[in-house]
Amino acid sequence: MSEPTDAAQPAKTLIHGPVHTDHGLVEDGLLAVEGERIAYAGRADHFDEPGFEPAGLDPANIITLPPGQRLIPGLVDVHNHGGNGGDFPSGDEASARTAVGFLHRAGTTTLLASLVTAAPKDLLKGIGIYAKMTAEGLLAGIHLEGPFLSHARCGAQNPDFLLEPDLELTAALIEAGEGTIATMTYAPELAGAADLVDLLTAHGITPSVGHSDCDTATAAESLAQAREGLGSTGFDGVSGRPTVTHLFNGMPPMHHRSPGPVAACLRAAKAGHAAVELVADNTHLDPETVNTVFALVGAANILLVTDSMAAAGLADGQYMLGPSPVTVKDGVATLDATGSIAGGTATLLDVVRRTVGAGVKFTDALRSATAVPAEVLGLTDEVGSLRRGLRADALVVDESLALQHVMRAGKWLN
Repeated sequence: MSEPTDAAQPAKTLIHGPVHTDHGLVEDGLLAVEGERIAYAGRADHFDEPGFEPAGLDPANIITLPPGQRLIPGLVDVHNHGGNGGDFPSGDEASARTAVGFLHRAGTTTLLASLVTAAPKDLLKGIGIYAKMTAEGLLAGIHLEGPFLSHARCGAQNPDFLLEPDLELTAALIEAGEGTIATMTYAPELAGAADLVDLLTAHGITPSVGHSDCDTATAAESLAQAREGLGSTGFDGVSGRPTVTHLFNGMPPMHHRSPGPVAACLRAAKAGHAAVELVADNTHLDPETVNTVFALVGAANILLVTDSMAAAGLADGQYMLGPSPVTVKDGVATLDATGSIAGGTATLLDVVRRTVGAGVKFTDALRSATAVPAEVLGLTDEVGSLRRGLRADALVVDESLALQHVMRAGKWLN
């Protein structure tokens, strides 16, 4: 006797309306979803997938978007410390799950859990938790922002735990991550930084220049070393280029007689040899700076990120960034001890909206929040686009880029 087939059949959904695909906006578009995957994305009049006949589908799964709404890919954030009261640096699993649930519902369907500089035992604890959550599919991996950072440019990082590059500790962190550590922020001027870069790239981990007080030549040399190392790893999915952690923030300002690391980072990005993070939330960067960087290096070399912390999605008040007290006033998070900016409070969709408000074309802003971070994470065959075979992550937004609905892995979250 054969088994019933109904329960084994993946759910099918058809969504008709404007769709942002790899080829641009398709006004009369269609997104077909089967189970967790995209079966089709493109022009409605070209759709001929078998098994999607309207008569055979649940009417609730045949959706026509109202005028003014459109489908875009789920967003990808490679630098994120939490949200909605949840905090990755705290190393508390319940708190982290709160953050992930909120961020997914807010449209960031793929993200790294970013840790900050802390005692080695706390880093190891957090890595263990987030490696497990990565295995569950809730996270795309882990970003270590430190501990090998500059005292002079530590920002909201706790200086008590800053270290010179330590290969034994790094190896222990990598082992604890079981292949889930995706990126590490480091200062190239520190003694032992070159050996650190070699160790990271040998394990397929993307080095990210940041919280650094180095000069132009040191930054350029380190980025070139990281790119060469990533290009020779042999790991599937490694993008082959390093990144820059929140460009301009956590580094000396660019001066015409002392250009510092910013000049080297911009040149490397312009050449396609690095990707620079921009926290385009109108707090970390002036909108004109954001517009200028897009014009100089192009959307393909920019990662829009949030650097968000626990207050994202919540009101002003008192919060924590790992062990450090933070005050949020008028949406700006600052460290109580020093007044330094202590992460962001915007979601990634907020960042996209503000980037467009800065004068950047929507398609460019969207690319820097989807396809480019997916490429850096080695996930272009999984997320970052609306394309056949990819995970069915999609957002419904209106003309003002206000979020209407979120689909992740074929399921509506709101």
